[in-house]
Amino acid sequence: MKTDEARVERLFQLLIGVYLGGGVLNSIVNLLVPRLKMTLGLDYAQALCVHLAYYSSYLVFALPIALWSVRLGYMRAIAIGLATMAAGCLFFVIAQGQRSFGLVLASLLVMSSGVTFLQISGNAVTTAFGPSTRMASRFTLLQAFNSFGTVMGPLVGAWFLLGQNDTTAPLLPFAIGAGGLILLALAFWAHRGILTKPRSHESMRLRLGAVAGTVRMRFGALAIFAYVGAEVTIGTLAVDYLMMHDTVSLSAVAAGRLISLYWAGAMIGRFAGAALLRRIGPAPILLAACTGAVVLLALSIVAQGLFGAVAILSIGLCNSVMFPLIYALALPDEEADVPIAAMVLCMAVVGGAVVPVITGLVADRVGLVRSFLVPGLCYCVIFAFAGTRRPSVQGKA
Repeated sequence: MKTDEARVERLFQLLIGVYLGGGVLNSIVNLLVPRLKMTLGLDYAQALCVHLAYYSSYLVFALPIALWSVRLGYMRAIAIGLATMAAGCLFFVIAQGQRSFGLVLASLLVMSSGVTFLQISGNAVTTAFGPSTRMASRFTLLQAFNSFGTVMGPLVGAWFLLGQNDTTAPLLPFAIGAGGLILLALAFWAHRGILTKPRSHESMRLRLGAVAGTVRMRFGALAIFAYVGAEVTIGTLAVDYLMMHDTVSLSAVAAGRLISLYWAGAMIGRFAGAALLRRIGPAPILLAACTGAVVLLALSIVAQGLFGAVAILSIGLCNSVMFPLIYALALPDEEADVPIAAMVLCMAVVGGAVVPVITGLVADRVGLVRSFLVPGLCYCVIFAFAGTRRPSVQGKA
């Protein structure tokens, strides 16, 4: 028993590095949108193709990566994912040096294919954390470290990406990130035997249709799609929102750094949520978070000004617990089917590619502020999912 607990603790420590590093990289990628919009004269829809490239791999590569991860083992798959992300960062350095938007998008696709490895394998190994109630708490805590990374990213990255006109400064965060990811990949490879190998490739394929076909899984995947789409859209476009004359008219660098408050809310909420989950079931917390997000988003649309700026940054607090709670609520009861479910839910992260582009198209037609109605609809989808899961969760608690 002590050996199993020590193994779980070591695994948890390793995963902290994954979630922390992933948060830093994701928030820096978000800052590429306002930079490209300013430097290349792109409209909202064109600039938001950054997210189309960065998140589309979740749909394109999720199935083959999931099957490959099962064959290799999850720890090896995480190591490969980290190495792939490092390669994508180095590719970005080359692409940015060539000032090619197409190559930049291609480098982001390489990065995101590595992140897909981490999403599928990293989320799957959380089943080693014990019963579902404990898993939800620890997974929420890991997401809190992810949020800490997203807080640090804008504070450091805004100066490099939004405050400098030369072509060298934006390359430094990605070059440094590549080095850190390689070190983390080596750590996971050194601990590749810490977990037993998951179920066979063949049995996973046989169960895929049955698991993905359940109403619970389909609704959960739709909720993940909506959540990631809403969070990425608001976290990205809030920079432009804060720069508007009708709000607080900040400079690009100041607005980029202030976005750290949006991600700080997510960090605080996840640490608090990890503790709160020991007393309250996941579904009631998710319902409350969705309600708060809709109210704050409505205030940012109607009020604008300083009040609107505070409201839109505060949405991060409501977003904080959504992903881990949706994930925990959507997982099947059969433990052997969890890796398959992780793959399906990972594919739903493609919402981060689709929703921002749709919002950008709406923003180009009716204005940035009104376009926030699109992520508002996403929160309504999550609220509906939480409502359907409430009875069973209360029963577990």
